[in-house]
Amino acid sequence: MSDPQTVSVPGRIMAAEMAEQPAVLQRILDEGAPKIRDIAAQIAARSPRFVLLTARGTSDNAALYAKYLIEILLGKPAGLTSMSTTTAYGAKPDLTDVLVITVSQSGGSPDLVASTKAAREAGAITLAVTNNPGSPLAEVSEFHIDVLAGPEKALPATKTYTAELLALYLLVEGLRGGDGSAAEGLPALAAGVLSRQAEVKALAERYRFAQRLVITSRGYGYPTAREAALKLMETTYIPATPFSGADLLHGPLAMVDNVSPVIAIVPDGKGGEALQPVLDRLRGRGADLVVIGQQAQVDAASAGFALPAGVPEEVQPILEIMPLQHLAYEVTIARGQDPDAPRALAKVTETR
Repeated sequence: MSDPQTVSVPGRIMAAEMAEQPAVLQRILDEGAPKIRDIAAQIAARSPRFVLLTARGTSDNAALYAKYLIEILLGKPAGLTSMSTTTAYGAKPDLTDVLVITVSQSGGSPDLVASTKAAREAGAITLAVTNNPGSPLAEVSEFHIDVLAGPEKALPATKTYTAELLALYLLVEGLRGGDGSAAEGLPALAAGVLSRQAEVKALAERYRFAQRLVITSRGYGYPTAREAALKLMETTYIPATPFSGADLLHGPLAMVDNVSPVIAIVPDGKGGEALQPVLDRLRGRGADLVVIGQQAQVDAASAGFALPAGVPEEVQPILEIMPLQHLAYEVTIARGQDPDAPRALAKVTETR
């Protein structure tokens, strides 16, 4: 008889890593936060003019979240870099007194390493945020933050994404002299969200035979929409298109009809308020609208998943993505595929 520990069960690794997220968040708060505060204080003392963020894939969505934090909480301009300007075109921008943050789960992609090295040579303050303190990216950066997620073996990144979000939030809080108190209850709240697996499994039945999905949000929720779309595409192979709610109204709304599944991430705060006209238009078109947000918004939609109330908007993305990670997992299993090992993917993507 086969040892049950060695039998390959589809999705076993991804499920285990999603379940680790509360513990990872607690580890960052307990062990990582003091180091992050120290690094933030050193960087703040050098008064960077603005911030550039460099990343790929899932980490790119974490970087977009950081862009919102930096512009809203710090009041500094922040941009997402195009690495090919340096690695392919050989551009040499003047980055004196610019903070360049490179976010990468593995820290091993050659273009991330090369662009970060070039940024440091161009005068930038360089900070790597990775799950691998011994990585080439950490070695070429002046500063490094370890997100402390532990080894991630499933190809779809789950626990490293939420770990990156929390580390970046604590970094920005440190840069502005904040105490990061908004994050204190996240591990317990995350455990509560992850315990509601039956609700997500019921939602997954809506998308088992979906041909396409539209995912939308605004503000802090927009990076969540992008990450949810990525997770669904890389595991289920269903084309999932993320839109800012504002962009959705500028034309793509025309493709939404009464058989088009739409997932809306509705932040509890200014982002949700800005998204409201989009939700009204979607309902008016008869869209199959599923909401991830507060209970009142879920009640007004076709279906949804209610998030805990009273969480500050700037840290809600850490919770918002969890039911969507699980949704990708459940839809993939329902379609007879293995979410641990999507086709054509590798853990370290070596772009140049």
